[in-house]
Amino acid sequence: MPVLHILRRTAAVLLLAAATLYAAPAHPAAANEPGWTAEPAAGAATTARPHFYLAGAPGTVLEDRLALANTTDQERTITLRGADAYNTADGAFAVRPATPGAGATGATGAGSWISFGAATTVKVPPRTRAVVPFTLTVPPASPPGDHPAAVIATEGGHEVGIRVHLRVGGPTLAALTVEDVAVRGRGPAAVIAYTLVNRGNVALAPELKIRAEALVGEVSDPPPGRTLPVELLPGQRVELTEPWPGAPALDRVRVTLTVTAPGGARAVATGSRWLVPRGLAGWTGAGLLGLGAATAAALYLVRRRRRPVPGPGPAPDVPSAAGPTTPAPHHELTGAAR
Repeated sequence: MPVLHILRRTAAVLLLAAATLYAAPAHPAAANEPGWTAEPAAGAATTARPHFYLAGAPGTVLEDRLALANTTDQERTITLRGADAYNTADGAFAVRPATPGAGATGATGAGSWISFGAATTVKVPPRTRAVVPFTLTVPPASPPGDHPAAVIATEGGHEVGIRVHLRVGGPTLAALTVEDVAVRGRGPAAVIAYTLVNRGNVALAPELKIRAEALVGEVSDPPPGRTLPVELLPGQRVELTEPWPGAPALDRVRVTLTVTAPGGARAVATGSRWLVPRGLAGWTGAGLLGLGAATAAALYLVRRRRRPVPGPGPAPDVPSAAGPTTPAPHHELTGAAR
């Protein structure tokens, strides 16, 4: 009987495992995959490209190709458009969404210069790779420099974006500023916050160096200089922070930020702050308030003690017993001898 009982339990476990395997999807990761890809088409003498790289003078028409690959057994209908690119507040690269009423694609910058002609909507058969040409027409009055954009492919709620690095011919300027430098937080949680603004017309890869000074004690500098993990696009503003775990607990600190970028861009800015422990800050404020009240009271008492006390008035003339007094003779000074 024990052997039969063990065999029954083993069979039940095997049946349960088989049912679980049958119910689970064969490829759980494939549920989130769109079943198609979009990427720049490789040329005859080039390998795969991560982005589109285009350059031309104002008024020129540039051409390139997009490759769409359908890896499923059903036809895919993919919509294509151009989009404007920008930096988010924390420096990430992003594209503008399609906005009704702002043109066919919602783009107003370089994204609106991209056209797929009649191939805005492409049907890709199963297990097929399609190559779609497109043009980028640079307007005659376009300013020189970098104009970030992207090609967007959309199907079934899934969206794929490929960056377009476009440079319009003409003079270029690499320039930036550092603004709003501040020390936030306390102790190991302290950070240095600042804002970078691209004042030029080319994209920048900024490098940051920080120097710290203290009013009373010695202070360790924040992490050494490094290239920031952000591509600062022309005309964009980003807000960044740098950790400073070695910030002093009680001191007045001054931090100096120096930012450089290829092309000669350089900017320097400073910021300062009193760093006081959170608990000590409340006691310090209360102590200063009490000291101010005590000082005001002491000044009031001193002023009261210095105020003059009114005395008796002049004594009245009292006639003596010998009669009225004879006034003393008065000598007039005339300058002549008498």
